[in-house]
This record gives sequence, C-alpha cells and structure tokens, in this order.
Amino acid sequence: MNTPATLPIEGLEAVYDALAQAIDQAGPDKAELFLVKLALLNANALADARLFQQHLQAALQNL
Repeated sequence: MNTPATLPIEGLEAVYDALAQAIDQAGPDKAELFLVKLALLNANALADARLFQQHLQAALQNL
C-alpha cells in the first residue's frame, strides 16, 4: 500500500515562511494574482484535478 508523501513540520514551516515572503514581495495589489498562479502551477504539478478539488475544500474549512 502506497502512502502519500508528506512534509515534516519543519518542511511545512519553511513552506509557510517562503509563501509569506512571496506574498509580501507580490504586494497587496498583486497578491491575489500571485496566489492564483501558484495554485494553478501546483494543480498542474499534482496532475489530479479531483485531488486539487479536495485541497480546495480543505483550505476553505474554518476560514
């Protein structure tokens, strides 16, 4: 049985920090466009539209 690879907490913290810095670099007027482009690039890398939909729903939880 294959279990999906996940990042350890240190990896998630590094990703969070990089994302926060990139959002700051994009600036408030381009942050939304940046996040859409990032989401599309990651969806393409996942190569699984259904899994991406699951991620969208998970991200919408408890906003």
